[in-house]
Amino acid sequence: MYKELTIAQRTIMTPGPVEAHPAVLQAMTNRILGQFDPNFLAIMDEVKEMIKQPFGTKNKEAFAIDGTSRAGLEAALIALIEPGDKVLIPAYGRFAFLLGEICERAQAQVKYVEKEWTAPFAPAEVIKEIVAFQPKIVAMVHGETANGQMQPLAEIGQYCRAKDIFFVVDMVATYGGVALSVDDWCVDLAIAGTQKCLSVPSGLSLVTYNERVEAVLNARYQKELGLSKTDRNKRHIMSNYLDLSQLQRYWNTERINHHTEATSMIYALHEGLRMLLNEGLDAAYQRHLTNEGALVAGLEAMGLSIYGEKATKMPTVTPIFIPEGVDGEAVREEMLHSFGVEIASSFGDLKGKIWRIGNMGYSSRKENILHVLAALEGALLYQQAPISAGKALIAALNYYQKTT
Repeated sequence: MYKELTIAQRTIMTPGPVEAHPAVLQAMTNRILGQFDPNFLAIMDEVKEMIKQPFGTKNKEAFAIDGTSRAGLEAALIALIEPGDKVLIPAYGRFAFLLGEICERAQAQVKYVEKEWTAPFAPAEVIKEIVAFQPKIVAMVHGETANGQMQPLAEIGQYCRAKDIFFVVDMVATYGGVALSVDDWCVDLAIAGTQKCLSVPSGLSLVTYNERVEAVLNARYQKELGLSKTDRNKRHIMSNYLDLSQLQRYWNTERINHHTEATSMIYALHEGLRMLLNEGLDAAYQRHLTNEGALVAGLEAMGLSIYGEKATKMPTVTPIFIPEGVDGEAVREEMLHSFGVEIASSFGDLKGKIWRIGNMGYSSRKENILHVLAALEGALLYQQAPISAGKALIAALNYYQKTT
């Protein structure tokens, strides 16, 4: 006999996933409806409209894809790429290389432009590379969770639009936590997810795209319809499951029977978006900024240093240098097992050098900020790290007192 699940109590302060809001989990317990039930179709239509608002767009197309954020990234890129297409990937952190790998698997000609992870690119640097490479697509990460940095997009997007280049942006770590403006930044196709600032379990990816992308999808869809059974090797979009040209017809009035929808996840997404919009986007963004400020104040009062440029730091992820001589993994383990608090390590050259503390969605709460500071201080003192004891919580509380 197998025992019932026993789930440990945790305060999750990683860059994702984050704590799911209790109201979202409650929404998931609603009864299942058929995917073409009029009541469920009305929910889908509301979700479409709600998705657009945090993206800052008036695009006609915005919907969810079953699968984690990576499903959305792959669906977006393979929608535009044909074998041999040139794609420019400016990389200032780890997740740009994921975009590049997807493009390479789609048989694109990929050029990476790399820099140190301490800061994003100056727009002029990217534009210079665009001029030299003349790509069909520029694909970038807006908020890089590996190093907590955030890329300015407007100037790059406007240049791409003027040159008829597609601009695809990963907004997974900033959607719902940072003000976005897909339309003003001339982003053709943007991707987000549910498991970060929406406080919804991982399992859906969100996309929005403009008429430029829709024209490509419609043309490819018509070509698909004209293929004979013997010409299946000539299909223009390499995945059926992640085919945006079919998914948009599932989410619109055609309602083609593309897949069986994850109805409970759509309920969860609806509730997560509803709560975010009812809080007010500006209020939600300010909440993230306030909690980030208190977190940074506490960390610095403890004697810890923040990694990377502060001017371009994301409010949703704070990277911290691990003090010299401290076993970073031992500290994380002590925080988890003694305090029930989870923070993250990092990747590549930063692995073992920094911790990353998330500040996203329902996890972005005053009590969580104070809890993570107390847990980190306690674990560091237990490891006999050279920190200033007893100052972190006072600094954070003083910050809250001044700003709220």
